[in-house]
Amino acid sequence: MTTGPQDIPAALVERILTPGGASRRIVAVMGPPGSGKSTFAETLRDALADRGAQVAILPMDGFHHDDAILDARGLRARKGAPETFDVAGLVHLVGRLRRNDEGEIAVPVFDRRLEISRNAARLIDPGIDTLIVEGNYLLLDRPGWSALAPLFDLTIALDVPEAELRRRLIERWRGFAIPEAEIPARVDGNDMRNGLTVLGHSRAADITLQETGAAGYLIKEEDRQ
Repeated sequence: MTTGPQDIPAALVERILTPGGASRRIVAVMGPPGSGKSTFAETLRDALADRGAQVAILPMDGFHHDDAILDARGLRARKGAPETFDVAGLVHLVGRLRRNDEGEIAVPVFDRRLEISRNAARLIDPGIDTLIVEGNYLLLDRPGWSALAPLFDLTIALDVPEAELRRRLIERWRGFAIPEAEIPARVDGNDMRNGLTVLGHSRAADITLQETGAAGYLIKEEDRQ
């Protein structure tokens, strides 16, 4: 789905921009693999920037363990599962970014071309007043991960049907020139397993959004204010 700032519900933009006591607001965007978190986070950033906010995005993917660590632990086939991330490092960094008392802060970025995380690959300026953190497990209710929720001012979940998630994940792997016969095992043996972990073991978000095709995103009825 191709989206623009106009596809973000106005009520969501207003809620995020409601003045608070802190110098920086932190918004979490979570959902299973294939739910469109990165695209949505970028679209939300543009919608907020159109209203004058200074916005940056922090993807959780920068905290992937290196493949050498995953190989040593027998976890390469499960790359992307909760246990393949440096959750303590993520919690620590989000806490620093929330306090915003150090000047600019370096953050890691996951290089998909090389399949590695690059440390200190980007800088978050102290003038950023809105930080969007996006990732699968931001509301995961498990040890380590559960320390993230109190750091967010607003949490957003993306609701996509499982069949659509699977379709998107298959298309994603095709883009990596993976042999067609190997794709179902990758999707069902890892990606969808991780997705079911997100769906079955995450805390409820403050707002849940559903895609509505050409109309963009719709706030689920129970989350409207």
